[in-house]
Amino acid sequence: MKSQFNIFHNVDKPVIILYLILVSIGWLSIYSADFIEGQSGFFSLQTSYGRQLLFILTAILAAGAILMINARFFYSFSRIIYAIAILLLVSIFLAGVEINATRAWFRIGGFAIQPSEFAKFATALALAAYISNIRTKKPTKANIYKSIVIVLIPALLTLMQKDVGTTLVFSAFVFALYREGWISGIVLFMGGLAVTLFILTMIFNEFIIIGVLASITLLLMFFLRKRQGSAIRLIGLFVLLSVYVYSVDLAFENILQAHHKSRIEVLIYGDSDLQGAGYNLHQSKIAIGSGGFWGKGFLQGTQTQFNFIPEQTTDFIFCTIGEEWGFVGSITLIGLFLALLLRLIALAERQKSSFSRVYAYSVVSVLFVHFAINIGMTIGLVPVIGIPLPFISYGGSSLWAMTLMLFTLLKLDAERLEMT
Repeated sequence: MKSQFNIFHNVDKPVIILYLILVSIGWLSIYSADFIEGQSGFFSLQTSYGRQLLFILTAILAAGAILMINARFFYSFSRIIYAIAILLLVSIFLAGVEINATRAWFRIGGFAIQPSEFAKFATALALAAYISNIRTKKPTKANIYKSIVIVLIPALLTLMQKDVGTTLVFSAFVFALYREGWISGIVLFMGGLAVTLFILTMIFNEFIIIGVLASITLLLMFFLRKRQGSAIRLIGLFVLLSVYVYSVDLAFENILQAHHKSRIEVLIYGDSDLQGAGYNLHQSKIAIGSGGFWGKGFLQGTQTQFNFIPEQTTDFIFCTIGEEWGFVGSITLIGLFLALLLRLIALAERQKSSFSRVYAYSVVSVLFVHFAINIGMTIGLVPVIGIPLPFISYGGSSLWAMTLMLFTLLKLDAERLEMT
């Protein structure tokens, strides 16, 4: 006789399988990066892989607990969970400890907990609850501003902890707002344009950039000359972008901290300061490139085994995969992540409630930003800003928070309730 209670009933099995594969790859990579001949066994808490194994086992237990909770719990308690997360972020300034120049951790025994990782989960719930409570088809400007404030509060508190990497992850919620029609595509376009102009201004003289913008503006004015008011809007946009271009140098010199500036310079100017800010990226490229097509084999990576790359179990874990498993292993890992993201998008689209759909797209967006930035910074596409690779990098806070986000989505999908 079958049990009437089954926590896996209607739960999406492909996502669980992908999750288990990714955490297994992560543990093996951490084991390789931290391996020392004759060192203690798998379960020793003196090693990164021993602690990570503990984190994985507790994460799986937490995942099972989440699947036992009624899905309505996450909607009903979303505001309370968000308030607790904000309270913990504020408490960091009173009782937090500083690790790697970032005051973003609580020390509990021999472990460190990072509240900002869990704040992403809380923000996703709060944003989904707020949007689902708006009954009108078209949100007002006040509604949009309030949704942005929900994201800005934890983001600014995280920024005050000098954790720029995690702060940037909160920008991922823009994609969820865009999917719901709360933010237009022009906002995403302007954000991309701002990043592009920032990089170009760092490379070229401001007068050259403004000259190109002026030429593009005149060209557009010619083609759109029959549209009433287009010339005024284009001139206004040109002035706005010109002011932004002139402000880049000012912001770069007076707002960014020294280590942030050096990392941006390394990204833009290539292999500079190889003994300083550019060391990690340079060694990362060597490790990934040396893996070739098939890789050197498990525990055979010289860059990995001789600890040439700092933070290799955390921010630069992808280097271990690239060196030991080569192009094939790297593409396989990227393929697994893309498969997970695409599956989660499919889950998001079949939700019956706006709460579940917004939450699902928030999870997808956060995972995508983590994935894209982490791999991008190891190969020199984005600055090194200290963002872990989900389910792969060492760290209890990251693994637990990502597991919490993922399995809450699976629970909401399993029940697919008409909450709002």
